[in-house]
Amino acid sequence: MNLDEIQQIFFQECDEGLATMEASFGSVRQGDYDPETINTIFRAVHSIKGGAGAFGHERLQAYAHEYETLLDLVRNGTLTLTSDLLGTIVVAFDMLSDHVTAARDGGEPPADGAMLARLVAAASPDAAPAAAAPAAPAAAEEVADEMGFAPVAFAGDDFDDLFALCEAPAPAGAAGDWQVTFVPGADALENGGDPLLLLRELTMLDGKVLAADLSALPQLTQLHPERCYLGWTAIVPAAVAEDDIRAIFEFMGECELRIERIGGAVTADNDDDLPFDLPLPTLDADFDAPAPAPAPAPVAAAPEPAPVVPLLPPEPAAPRAVVAPPAQTIRVDLDKLDRLVNLVGELVITQAMLAQRLSEHAMAGISELTDLDHLTRELQESTMAIRAQPMKTVFSRVPRIIRELEVETGKRVRLDIVGEMTEVDKTVVERIGEPLTHLIRNAVDHGLETPAERLAAGKPEEGVVTLSAAHHSGRIVITVADDGRGIDRKRVRAKAVERGIIAADALLSDEETDNLIFAAGFSTAATVSNISGRGVGMDVVRKNVQALGGRIGITSHLGSGSSFALSLPLTLAVLDGMIVTVGDQTFVIPLGHIVESLRPDQDGVKVLGPSASLLDVRGSYVPVHRVAEQLGIDGAQTDPSQAVLIVVESDVGQAILMVDTIQDQRQVVVKSLEANYTAIPGLAGATILGDGRVALILDVDALISRWRRDRVAAAPLGLAA
Repeated sequence: MNLDEIQQIFFQECDEGLATMEASFGSVRQGDYDPETINTIFRAVHSIKGGAGAFGHERLQAYAHEYETLLDLVRNGTLTLTSDLLGTIVVAFDMLSDHVTAARDGGEPPADGAMLARLVAAASPDAAPAAAAPAAPAAAEEVADEMGFAPVAFAGDDFDDLFALCEAPAPAGAAGDWQVTFVPGADALENGGDPLLLLRELTMLDGKVLAADLSALPQLTQLHPERCYLGWTAIVPAAVAEDDIRAIFEFMGECELRIERIGGAVTADNDDDLPFDLPLPTLDADFDAPAPAPAPAPVAAAPEPAPVVPLLPPEPAAPRAVVAPPAQTIRVDLDKLDRLVNLVGELVITQAMLAQRLSEHAMAGISELTDLDHLTRELQESTMAIRAQPMKTVFSRVPRIIRELEVETGKRVRLDIVGEMTEVDKTVVERIGEPLTHLIRNAVDHGLETPAERLAAGKPEEGVVTLSAAHHSGRIVITVADDGRGIDRKRVRAKAVERGIIAADALLSDEETDNLIFAAGFSTAATVSNISGRGVGMDVVRKNVQALGGRIGITSHLGSGSSFALSLPLTLAVLDGMIVTVGDQTFVIPLGHIVESLRPDQDGVKVLGPSASLLDVRGSYVPVHRVAEQLGIDGAQTDPSQAVLIVVESDVGQAILMVDTIQDQRQVVVKSLEANYTAIPGLAGATILGDGRVALILDVDALISRWRRDRVAAAPLGLAA
């Protein structure tokens, strides 16, 4: 594994840490937290700081250090977590996210001078404001000077000056200061490791490097360029916490580390909080080293240092409660996972073809074929579960968006999240972020009123935006709701006429009027702002949702608020479907939409006009949709009493699809029409059946919505149902 791959893992862990922090902030803001919640936030920042130092992201490291200092004061009880302090910590989190993004993308770090001053002021209320953002990395000479070394010019192969410099005694620290002895492992330089970065972190704690240990350095002819042979001794001021010193070496791996008070005893060499779990080996002997050189002169006023020993795990003082081991994970390249999903899809098709062939030879009932069917389904479900991710990964970004909108609009907003652990396919998680962002921004900017308007309307000053996710009939439904002013349909219609989107005399239902907000170029904003007003956004929402095979529905009540429901398929590769025939064509109806199938009596269907019919289903009249008529298929059954009626559930309620026959129910692999042919209204995709034929998958929601539009358009002619 090369350095780039390790750094990618670091950034993935940063994202996980930031998501954990965001979730913890939600608990803190609601008052539902304990000291462990603050510790969780602290540990996430601490890990980001350590990794940033290891990979040389100095600006990120410096910012995380100040952030960590403030959090440490909160977790140890030095500072009380007031609402103002919580606001500072949350805003600092946003800046930390920007720093991580800049480090990952190679961009310019954000201007954090004001935020650093705010962190320092919060940590020390009586202290002077902090200086501006850290300057760019210092020149090599300046860095060397900070570490206690002066720049030395060398000529040829003469290293005597360097050795003399390293072995010269340095001024001793005061009594009570920390003396740190650090000897990296022989493999410390592998994978891009750099012990000098750790020494630089010590200098950021006002530490000074006293001397370098050259005792293990071999002759030049025996020197291996990828081995580390040096060690260092440094002095750190007594005011620095020991945990802060140990944190610097947390990601070092194999090393020997000794921390002791000058004039005191070694402290916490076997402390439970040490980041090392195993005995740490000394330098190996792959190369013959010369006899050890004389030890450096002892530090003045310092005790005789004890031999450096590897850190060992602590001896448990008493039996401890058994703790369940953490779940084991493995990171897999997404391309490999996609290939696995595609292969499982092809396996499902092949299994269906095999079942078809065997059924033709009267061998459909053999037990081995049943076992193969069960195993194939279990394999498919397990593969889909690997790709499944909780919606929490998307929902965790929303609180920051809300905070920014509160600042820009002056509104007070409370975010309620429901069902964040609902799992969906990774493709949905990756592509639903942008539509959700648009919906959230519109809910705050257009939906919610200002505090003064809410008070005048008898509402609390704080508006509520609810973000929820749930499984429903084989689909995932993501809802963005607000308790604001709702959609003013008269105003929407007037704007649509003004912009030429509809004719002035157009007859529209409430649903169709609401859907006008998805038209390109439509906006009811009086002025153009950074949030809205240009007529872009909602049309993008609908296009992105449709590209995922989903639909978006609106429910709104004037003065009470609006709700936008995004209905998306749980997986984009395999679904359970019912195989039906219409005329000479074969179609698949997704099983998640189907409620039941009926073959009605002659008197059960009520005919309204030449093409409209209703069926009495347990006391409720449900409209009958002729699939053949909508898709232009000849030779299909026209008498409902001789056809099969399938009751389906759609975004707009129940409806009935009229087909000729039902062939089978099976699992099918979805193939995209857009990628292989072109998008066709009313069709969600295609699949390959067991006999090799291609069957089209019906888009139930689109078919019923299209039928309703046709009925409204035909209403003036007296043809509406």
